[in-house]
Amino acid sequence: MSTSGIAPLPVAQLFVRLCEIPSPSRHEGAVAGAVLSELSALGAEVVQDDAAARIGAGCNNILARFPATVDGGVPVAFAAHLDTVPNRAPIEVEQVDGMLTNRHEAILGGDDKSAVAAMLEAVRQIKDRGLPHAGIELLFTPCEEIGLKGAAAFDPSVLHARAGFVYDHPGPIGDIITRAPSLRKITATFVGTPAHAGIVPEDGRSAVEAAAAAIGRMTLRRVDAETTANVGVVEGGSATNVVAERCTLQAEARSLTDARLAAQVTSMLDALTWAASEHEVDVEVAVDREFDAYLLKETDTQVVLASRALEAIGATPRFVTAGGGSDVNALVGGGFPAVNLCNDMIDIHTDSERIALSTLERLVDLTVTIVEQARTA
Repeated sequence: MSTSGIAPLPVAQLFVRLCEIPSPSRHEGAVAGAVLSELSALGAEVVQDDAAARIGAGCNNILARFPATVDGGVPVAFAAHLDTVPNRAPIEVEQVDGMLTNRHEAILGGDDKSAVAAMLEAVRQIKDRGLPHAGIELLFTPCEEIGLKGAAAFDPSVLHARAGFVYDHPGPIGDIITRAPSLRKITATFVGTPAHAGIVPEDGRSAVEAAAAAIGRMTLRRVDAETTANVGVVEGGSATNVVAERCTLQAEARSLTDARLAAQVTSMLDALTWAASEHEVDVEVAVDREFDAYLLKETDTQVVLASRALEAIGATPRFVTAGGGSDVNALVGGGFPAVNLCNDMIDIHTDSERIALSTLERLVDLTVTIVEQARTA
């Protein structure tokens, strides 16, 4: 692991070290160890829950506390997830034209290690500069990329903070996510009758054909202004000369509105049932509740503090709706007032993923400024 060739900015150096520790969901242990070392150096009070055992993660939820140094104000929390989507190749960060990216054809891992690095560096600056604050907590979660599992397992009642901030959405710094959707995951397994495809194909009942028919009957991708749906995984069959006995598909539906989500899920289930009947196969279906929608008001404490801090660093606050979920869905669902702020990540989850050095610096400035705004709130 080397940070040679990277600008000598503390946040950039830390970011590179974290990115080069692979941490796909359920394998966050090594990067969690690195974060715990950083927290120890900062003198944090650290507590962990038992999320690793409960959800099969590579680490627990990690909560670090820095007690208030002044009376009054609003204690704040910052949260980021430690896991990434799978990396198909090693991660070796290089700097190209002011951007940090992976020299190999694989993800960078900046989602969400850019936030992890910014949070840690901001607290270091606050401590080194002796800036007064009303209390700071840092929360690091596992398994966000596979359904916000870490944040969903976290008990927000243990937080001392009264407002939380997450940096976990592409888009320019200044964008504030005030609305995000619910998501339901659908897993369907068709079970047919195998037969030799060349000798007695008429004796078979193809599970693959049934799955294809179901997908063809579904309304997918952009369903309406508030709703999306997708079939992302299809697996089945054993050989080209065997009429496929089993086929499993994994799909999802998202919507900002519960009624529209329910209608979309119902239509997808109807398509699955119809296809099974038409092709004379059985189908086993499960619907999992991944996370629920939220809608924030512009007058909510966390939104007001974020807006003021953004203006203070020269950004223009803009309230936007997201199509994806984040740990905020779980935190708000658990009764904790949090907000997701865009952090200008580019092409996340792709081989072209990158982030600007200047963005990392602005995220640090934004974090420090939120703490300053909260102290006088």
